[in-house]
Amino acid sequence: MQVKEIMNRSIRSVSPDTKVMEVASIMCLYRIPGIPVVEEGGRLVGLIAEKDVLHSLFPTLESLMEEGMGNVDLDREMARYKDVLAQSVSELMTRNPITVSPDVHVLRAASIMARNRFRRIPVAENGVLVGMLSLGDVHKAIFHANVADKLRSDCSVPALLRRRRKLS
Repeated sequence: MQVKEIMNRSIRSVSPDTKVMEVASIMCLYRIPGIPVVEEGGRLVGLIAEKDVLHSLFPTLESLMEEGMGNVDLDREMARYKDVLAQSVSELMTRNPITVSPDVHVLRAASIMARNRFRRIPVAENGVLVGMLSLGDVHKAIFHANVADKLRSDCSVPALLRRRRKLS
């Protein structure tokens, strides 16, 4: 089974000059933890993730050295969020993200994600973003390929739900 068979082709993306305010709004409203960053023509240049936004609020090494680990004013750091929102995505994004090809086997893609501690990965062809793949997509596809048909023939959905209720 190849990535192109299961990847999500309906992708939200932003440009490098998009303000972080817009990205943070999309992330919070639609519960999207990361968004691909593309240039004109769909060329993938980066990813902007919640961790990139939040990382900019962490105390710097200098402030830790000056104030001491226990004395850093975290509320002051958190108040800088409005300044972060005014920045452009290009200032915070992860550049040159790891990608997979649409022709890669889904388990190879999953192993790349697991090795790099990703839950999702951009799918690119000749540098152009063509999709996104998540570990959930891979698991669901493998489940359907191996188990779903057997479940349908072995028992009905109401029977499964009755069993579940008994366990609760």
